[in-house]
Amino acid sequence: MVVPELRAWRAARPHVVRIKRTVQPHVTRVAQAVQPRVTRAAQSVRPHVVRAAQAVRPRPVKVTTPRLTAVAATAGLAFAAGAVAFAGPWDSSGQRTAERDWAASREGEGGADHGRSSDTSPTAPKPAPSAASVLTGLGGSTVSVPAPTQKALTSTLDRLLGDPALGGRRTAVVVDVATGKRLYGKGADDAQTPASTTKIATAVAALSAAGADHRIETRAVLEPGTKEVVLVGGGDPTLTARKEAAGWASLRTLADETATALKARHLNQVTLSYDTSLYTGPALHPIGSNPNLAPVSALMVDEARTDDSASGPVTRAADPAADAAVKFAGLLEAKGIKTTTPGPSRATNRSQSLASVSSPPLSALIERMLTNSDNDIAEAMARQVALATGRAADFDGGAAAIDAELKKLGLPLSGAHFTDGSGLNRNDRLTADLLTALLVKAGDPAHPELRPILTGLPVAGFTGTLSDRYADDASGTGLVRAKTGTLTGVNTLAGTVVDADGRLLAFAFLASDTTDPSAAQSALDRTASALAGCGCR
Repeated sequence: MVVPELRAWRAARPHVVRIKRTVQPHVTRVAQAVQPRVTRAAQSVRPHVVRAAQAVRPRPVKVTTPRLTAVAATAGLAFAAGAVAFAGPWDSSGQRTAERDWAASREGEGGADHGRSSDTSPTAPKPAPSAASVLTGLGGSTVSVPAPTQKALTSTLDRLLGDPALGGRRTAVVVDVATGKRLYGKGADDAQTPASTTKIATAVAALSAAGADHRIETRAVLEPGTKEVVLVGGGDPTLTARKEAAGWASLRTLADETATALKARHLNQVTLSYDTSLYTGPALHPIGSNPNLAPVSALMVDEARTDDSASGPVTRAADPAADAAVKFAGLLEAKGIKTTTPGPSRATNRSQSLASVSSPPLSALIERMLTNSDNDIAEAMARQVALATGRAADFDGGAAAIDAELKKLGLPLSGAHFTDGSGLNRNDRLTADLLTALLVKAGDPAHPELRPILTGLPVAGFTGTLSDRYADDASGTGLVRAKTGTLTGVNTLAGTVVDADGRLLAFAFLASDTTDPSAAQSALDRTASALAGCGCR
């Protein structure tokens, strides 16, 4: 009789797999650490245990070192599980510890960002495979392992990319990040709809044009000679009204400081307005009203979400700026400042600053955008590129600014066409060649400002849009880092992977005319995992 797998177990299995992978390296290290002591203890107590056993039963009990080691390992399992729970999912360097330990258990050596430092414990796991150690090759030093050969990669990838689930059109490129050499190409220069892998291009342009340390300011100002307070949007989609700001700019802090400044001026009743003039053009994306993207505004709170979510599709406020201003009014009134119903206005250059809050640096916004495939941040980043380069902060201006910034970086733009920053527009066109070139540029030591692109990519089986993928594919888990892309009939994946020899590869796979998104995603995941398990020479 075949017993069907319980639905609850099917749902829990990916989490159980990840927990096992997290705990296993700790168990191994604990067992290895205690084994010498266990051996000595076993040798010391064996005669006493044998005599005691003979006294209570006719047949002697043979106590062996392996048995005691097994007991110690069991105790170590409990200890390691507690240690993992205590330490949490992040270590001091900002790396996900589950990812680090799983990769370390696969005997990978890795880079400076996630490697050892002077305060690293000697018993800590070896660094996870990561970009930094391989990227030193870009500075001219010789890498220690050979790259995969074109012939071997072709044999491996042609078969996987031939999967019918990938539709009628598929293109692919694999590049050795250390040298920039293309190792595999299939329709490399054929432009296709990239879906959300467009965000990689948006991220490169934003970090290049505005800078990784740039912060977006939201202000409250007072018009002189009046009682008009204007809430001025600076284009920060991560501004939050939640009690726990979690490091993002807080509307509550802005309201508290504004109320304090108004009371110092003996004002407890004001006219409240809001200014969104930083952005121009239509607020609605060409796809229209959509739960994946709020109307694009220079002023919004929590991405105009109507629930407590922080990512994913959800109903949005129809007018994000008015929604933010109403919430700001409520916060002011809670501090004893009465306001009128907020309305649109424009702050003058004579206005007096009352208070301001700033977003985290652009690097943090880029990481959040890539990890969660956040469309609201992506469209805000496109407008930041436009503002930094003197263009109109609208859809057309942002698209033109991205194209111009990438051209300035010397990237291969033949066939590329940008219409937005998020990739929601089906008229966007990118090539696999451009996507891998963007990733190689992000790893170039000459462009450290682009590093957040590599660190922000979702990690297979652990984070963001890849957190629920790769559960049944151990070879890619924790080693594939990639931006996903999904539209009806379009499935894409572009990122980096450390192969079996420790070589860092950049890849881009684009598939069009797909009919089963789940099957197409699985086919792309298998292809990326093949690179993780491939020496391919």
